[in-house]
Amino acid sequence: MRNVYKSLRQIIFTAFPAVTASVAGGIKMEKETLDKFSAFIDENKGKRKFTQSLELSMNFANIDFNKQDNRLNLDIKLPNGKGKASNVIVFADDKVMSDKASQSGAKIIQSKELPTLVTDKVKLNELLSCDLLAQPSLMPQIAKSLGQFLGPRGKMPKPVIGADVSTLISNANKSITLKNKGKYLPTINCMVGTEKMSAVELAANIDEVLSSVSKKVGKQNLKSVYVKMTMSKPLRII
Repeated sequence: MRNVYKSLRQIIFTAFPAVTASVAGGIKMEKETLDKFSAFIDENKGKRKFTQSLELSMNFANIDFNKQDNRLNLDIKLPNGKGKASNVIVFADDKVMSDKASQSGAKIIQSKELPTLVTDKVKLNELLSCDLLAQPSLMPQIAKSLGQFLGPRGKMPKPVIGADVSTLISNANKSITLKNKGKYLPTINCMVGTEKMSAVELAANIDEVLSSVSKKVGKQNLKSVYVKMTMSKPLRII
């Protein structure tokens, strides 16, 4: 419990000192929140027949995400990973890239498959649940065929530039992407781990996300933060 308290205390105090300082009682109220977080994890884990994810929901104020400069588009590497392996799809015709990606556990889609992929609802929905990478030279074809479907959902593939595709696939298990979508509402959600992870590991992941977001939009524009398991009620931590 002491480690959980120390880690989450650092989240709120270092990333959001104004919030912490404004709370009456300061440390007392802070510890109360941290104790609730640890109890929340213990109370909700292991109650379903599947592994629940821990989701983070951030609500913003005084920031207009309709303005392009304000929008979030962050790749964040979680210090303790996501707690489960990611499904990765790589769009590639290049044999070397395809072989490396396949050996790393990724599924390969070649450019010749794009025309039929557009009309296959099952495969289109599969794309939404995977991390997508692409051979740079295929990006124009992908944009032409899938741009209208993937673009508004913030799921356009990342071109493999300046890095080995095997490394990017490995990093997908540890990274999340925060990106404003749709009508650019003042809220954004992401997964920060699973119930199989300890409260300390989850706290460190939350710390990384909040720190990255605050650097982009300013901590003063973060109105509230909630956590919830897949099937639980939310808990407010800020």
